[in-house]
Amino acid sequence: MGSNTVHLLVVDAHPGARPLPAYSHKTELRLAELLDERGAISPAGVERLVATVREALEVAEEHGVADLLPFATSAVREAGNAEQVLARVAAETGVALQVLSGEDEARLTFLAARRWLGWSSGRLLLFDIGGGSLEIAFGLDEAPDAAVSLPLGAGRLTAARLPGDPPSSADVRALRRDVRTEVAGVVGRFSRLGAPDRVVATSKTFKQLARMAGAARSAEGQYVRRQLSRTDLREWSQKLAELPVAERRELPGVSPGRAGQLLAGALVAEAAMDLFGVESLDICPWALREGVILRRLDRMRAP
Repeated sequence: MGSNTVHLLVVDAHPGARPLPAYSHKTELRLAELLDERGAISPAGVERLVATVREALEVAEEHGVADLLPFATSAVREAGNAEQVLARVAAETGVALQVLSGEDEARLTFLAARRWLGWSSGRLLLFDIGGGSLEIAFGLDEAPDAAVSLPLGAGRLTAARLPGDPPSSADVRALRRDVRTEVAGVVGRFSRLGAPDRVVATSKTFKQLARMAGAARSAEGQYVRRQLSRTDLREWSQKLAELPVAERRELPGVSPGRAGQLLAGALVAEAAMDLFGVESLDICPWALREGVILRRLDRMRAP
């Protein structure tokens, strides 16, 4: 249960094997945009959330799911009424959602990227932009040496900071400045650990930005190398700031439901790459969901 999407991913998985996706069911709920003025998930949002979980359970049953790993990220974690929402979901659906901390998100996403890329990638620096938060992690092993989560998700920032279609140049400048300030505050925590051997990014936001900049289409498969350069990102950030949502939807690789958030995501990505001195990064197809699955498989294999 993310800040943008409630996603049921059915996988064929067992210890020692690569988890193979068998079926995917998504509902764009955009919880980050369903908060009231107190920062709580609105009554209408809670109703939609319960209905979406119930629908996902039906799909899971239809596909013979034997083990369910339900978890939620920043939109639920930071909601002012999180405890009440979790209790309501459990009472009406029987699903006890595990709420991941921001650091847990970063660590599990890092694990997924490490397993996908392998040990030969050396020291990894990872960025992940979700609907509610930005995760950054760095390390040589499967557990990162440093991991942080910042409240810089594309959905959160769009709803709070970018009114207008397209938004005003003053709002864009103010958001760019504030995002850079927030990211700059954690750079020192990572720079003292040394330079990365490889920089990777996960999440729908980075995938769409890379596709806009000319990366291969998803239809060409997971094993095609996809990259995003800081130069291309800066150019596209400027273009996105001038485009209304309707025109962003026409860009290559942009999903209609994410078009409104893409400018905020681009500003966060640009700040991260610039302040960490990253000229180019690779897009990794595995992210948080795969990290959760891999961690469960590791525990099944442990004596």
